[in-house]
Amino acid sequence: MSGTIPSGFTLPVQVVEAAGVTAWLAEDHAVPVISLSFSIPGGASLDPEGREGAAALAAALLTEGAGDLTAPAFQDALRDAAISISFSADRDEFSGSFRCLTDALPEAARLARLALSAPRMEGPDIERVRARAIAGARQALESPRGQAGRVFWSTALPGPFGHPPGGTAETIAALPAEVLRGVPARQFRRGGLLIAASGAITASNLRDLMETLFGDWLAEAPAALPALPPFSARGVQVVGMDSPQSSAVFGQPGLAVDDPDWEAAGVVMRVLGGGGFSSRLMNAVRVERGLAYGIGAGPEPVAGRSLIVGSVATENARMAETISVLRGEWARMAASGPTEAEREEAIAYLTGSQPLSFTSTRQIAGILLALQRNNRPLDWLANRPARLAALSRDRLAGVAARLLRPGDLAVTVAGRPVGL
Repeated sequence: MSGTIPSGFTLPVQVVEAAGVTAWLAEDHAVPVISLSFSIPGGASLDPEGREGAAALAAALLTEGAGDLTAPAFQDALRDAAISISFSADRDEFSGSFRCLTDALPEAARLARLALSAPRMEGPDIERVRARAIAGARQALESPRGQAGRVFWSTALPGPFGHPPGGTAETIAALPAEVLRGVPARQFRRGGLLIAASGAITASNLRDLMETLFGDWLAEAPAALPALPPFSARGVQVVGMDSPQSSAVFGQPGLAVDDPDWEAAGVVMRVLGGGGFSSRLMNAVRVERGLAYGIGAGPEPVAGRSLIVGSVATENARMAETISVLRGEWARMAASGPTEAEREEAIAYLTGSQPLSFTSTRQIAGILLALQRNNRPLDWLANRPARLAALSRDRLAGVAARLLRPGDLAVTVAGRPVGL
């Protein structure tokens, strides 16, 4: 279900208005496939205290029967028409998407409307999906990586944004059915709704689809997101866990997504931790010392800001050295920024790889949604290569000094690391 890669870096986008909201549309009839994605502020951050996981579990239940269709009947209808519909709740948003062939659009619209407006959320289905979620939450904590990630986020962002978006086994088990059934009414509002579509659909068809899916929603916005707390983690904390390997999650505060230095920071992080074998961290940790199989780091947007988060796993006896090397590379990049050769390689990669993001209608819809979420203009992608090319080494060095804070780099290690 692939679309065509736009020529050059131009992605023709229309702005379509209907149901009191706007959508971005990349119309392309090269293949008979349609993808639509939407998001609303809220998600897991609006879960009541002690009810963590409510939004995520409710999202999973939306396709487990709706209207006059039981859960098996709903899934059969999706499968028979080759329709994909999914919903999820992240730390700061509730999102949904569907993909279908053009001939199946009426059926996809019908099923998506039922899921959004009349989910059944019946007792047996709730318990079945709950059991699956509890198993997933427990499984996530069976590995050092899962333990380190959970403790890192809860320490770095105390409160709603630091909780696991899917909840814990304990909170999921205790979620009353009425709390789950209340999520759609709390979350489905047109205020703040973002919509993107791609593929073989006209602006007129998209208007009709928007009216069908969202026309009955209340016009106001969901409850405001909680305030994002200051990043509070410091130093190294160890979570004891019997394992031959230790796993570390590390990070520090990042920039706001609308910061003028956001793109330059992306180049810096590409050089430091996002470039595979060309990144400094990979070279220092794996290539030069053989301390770990892999290591990487990059920005994680949360509520309009971001954290720089990375991970690495190694033998218990080598974790202390790995962290020492990590801190050294973090400080070296902060002090001098990338070299000219690193600047050229990173910009060439970011520019050359951009068209690969346009190989399916689902990818394109996701990109358009992300651009709206981050308040980018319509021509942001088209002008991106020129903006990247204009970033000098001196500019990147200044951004590295502003962005990277070796003293604020926090590390959470799970395992039995020696010397920590």
